[in-house]
Amino acid sequence: MYRIGQEEVDAVQRVIASKVLFRRGNSDNGHQNEVIKFERELAEKIGTEYALCLTSGTSALICAMVGLGIGPGDEVIIPAYTYIATAQAVLSVGAIPVIAEVDETLLLDPEDVKKKLSPNVKAIIPVHMVGRVANLKVLLEIARENNIKLIEDSCQCDGGSYQGKRTGSWGDAGAFSFNDFKILSSGEGGALVTNDKSIFERALAYHDSLVSFPHFGEDLSIPAFLGSQMRANEIQGAILRVQLQRLDGILEDLRRNRKRFENELKDILTIAPNNDPEGDCGVVVAFQFDNANSANDFAQKAGGWLPINTGRHVYSNWDMLIENRIGHHPDMNPLNHPKNQHLRIRYNAELCPRSLELLSRTVFISMNPDWTEKEIDQRIAACRAAV
Repeated sequence: MYRIGQEEVDAVQRVIASKVLFRRGNSDNGHQNEVIKFERELAEKIGTEYALCLTSGTSALICAMVGLGIGPGDEVIIPAYTYIATAQAVLSVGAIPVIAEVDETLLLDPEDVKKKLSPNVKAIIPVHMVGRVANLKVLLEIARENNIKLIEDSCQCDGGSYQGKRTGSWGDAGAFSFNDFKILSSGEGGALVTNDKSIFERALAYHDSLVSFPHFGEDLSIPAFLGSQMRANEIQGAILRVQLQRLDGILEDLRRNRKRFENELKDILTIAPNNDPEGDCGVVVAFQFDNANSANDFAQKAGGWLPINTGRHVYSNWDMLIENRIGHHPDMNPLNHPKNQHLRIRYNAELCPRSLELLSRTVFISMNPDWTEKEIDQRIAACRAAV
């Protein structure tokens, strides 16, 4: 979380005073409709027809795949550098994740995606890691040419954009996260966005099962089915409405700081390629080195960090997947499902060597939108000294 203050306190107080914390209710009885209002405001901000507030970014990815009808017998291409939740979401619907290389941007490599295509691939999930935007134009071309779907994992890229259009609005569906480490935060939370009514309705049904509580004032064109419970609550919605108002200011300040680092250090450091420097959220400035030793040395002296060292964000550390420890019961493990036995269900730490090499010689320096000019000067000086 970058910024939070009295406005969020006032918003939560308003909900508590209403004595109605559940996401659905009658405004005549004091219900504030905070979640519904947030969904409408988020859809407008991202530029989609629909938005569904959920309990997490993982829930949003799951609902996106449910909305697209993805399940056993299907493969979904994901990048080697992403949080394990991306793979978890694919497995949660019974499908199989196929891990593809990242390129020098540290995002999904379109060329390796082409190599990983098969008749069983039903979707591609580019992940906009650390606020950096994937090559959506090329990835969308690949998806459309092969009649497969594209789901944007924008969980680390709240508010980012590609060619002037917000992430999440390019693909068939997009997923956002609002946990404590994201650009927008309500502690936990997430959202699905889409322009496809059928995706939205299936996601809506799945996230609430449509068993006990009807949807707010909209007739659905699909029959109810038993899904899960991923509902947001009014306190979460109230906080997120305030956070959404802060979004563009946060991004403006993050981007300004990132650009200053790049402009003042480009003469002595190699800046990692970027698919859209203007749309990049500015969460990090990324430098690349000739080898891992040089990257480690620079990171230690300059206060940076290497993506190779971020644990479960690197596929080679997904030991639960590699060791086939999925789910609470063997019969619920997608790797054991009869429809998946002809798919690519064998995993090991050597699947994507190019990704491991790139991740080991790239250094990120995290940006803070509230740094003073003096603090920025000090950090840039530390980078120069490290070189």
